[in-house]
Amino acid sequence: MAKVVYTVGDDVSTDVIYPGRYMATVLATETPQYAFVDDVEFSARLNGGKVPKGSVLVAGKNFGCGSSREQAVSCLKGWEFTIVAASFARIFLQNAINLGLHVVSAPDIEASEGDDLEIAKQEVVNKTTGKSFTVQPLPRSFQAIIDAGGLIPYTRKRVLEAAGKA
Repeated sequence: MAKVVYTVGDDVSTDVIYPGRYMATVLATETPQYAFVDDVEFSARLNGGKVPKGSVLVAGKNFGCGSSREQAVSCLKGWEFTIVAASFARIFLQNAINLGLHVVSAPDIEASEGDDLEIAKQEVVNKTTGKSFTVQPLPRSFQAIIDAGGLIPYTRKRVLEAAGKA
């Protein structure tokens, strides 16, 4: 079970997730400090160690729209967030798969900050409200890449398997 630590609405742009003025910082070890930096309260909670890794961010439709910046995903992955959204912007979703960010598409999701969610392959259960929401599963190949930690670890594993070294 995981706690919802932040909620956002529809059409949240990558500029909101990771503002363009920080584009000079591209290292995955440095990008997390700029996640939602313009939301001063949430940013302070994140960077002050008050948000546990592995928490959940809940979003509406078209999460991650806007530019194709990979940093919008890497900054969220750095906090080990699971993102549960009604839907994801296409490029953000592909970046999430490539970097191994845990994303869950639940079109009818309803949750508030502080709610406890149980996330399974076929449904998300909001333990606080008792409501269940159907998950639109990713294709198995996409989920396998996320489960491996991203495209590079997935490819490395496959190469080693093919060479008989895994």
